[in-house]
Amino acid sequence: MTNSCPPPRLPKGNDRYDAVSYTPYPSNIPRARRRVAQLAVDWGHPDVAGDAALLASELCTNALLHGCLRDRLFRVETSLTGNALRVAVTDPRGERLPYTPTPVADDQFGRGLLIVRTLANRWSVEKLTVGKTVWAELDMRGSLDAQAAEPSAQVPRRYLGRTAKGDADGSRVAERGGRGPGGHRVQG
Repeated sequence: MTNSCPPPRLPKGNDRYDAVSYTPYPSNIPRARRRVAQLAVDWGHPDVAGDAALLASELCTNALLHGCLRDRLFRVETSLTGNALRVAVTDPRGERLPYTPTPVADDQFGRGLLIVRTLANRWSVEKLTVGKTVWAELDMRGSLDAQAAEPSAQVPRRYLGRTAKGDADGSRVAERGGRGPGGHRVQG
């Protein structure tokens, strides 16, 4: 068992890493989704921004529904290596491991991990000393050198989802964000 979910290997050269902790409220799921999509664009991979956003949304929703405890944060870690973009969500309930049920046509729930399994090239669960991390990876096409990010690139609107009033540019998130335990940014 480990007590954190580090990137697949230590960042070097063109590798990237980001971690943000969120309060366990539904309004933070679209914030995490937008952040992961924007990171994919900023890191030079706009072609996977939509899939990365959907993975983040599904993993965060699962953490919120099945893994969060009142007043305990969940963390979204995004990392990019030369060959993969990883989205990892850590929550405090390690005893509740995810599984992929066979959904019935009328069910409103139960398809999130099926979506993750379909989109991701790899996904898994890591039990931690306290909690668990569910991660999914998307393979990157081409090298990072060939796909340098433009600083002004924006995530296409279709990946952003609905935003709260005054939150379209992330300004309200930045106002409320602070530093939590371990120096991680906290949203919400």
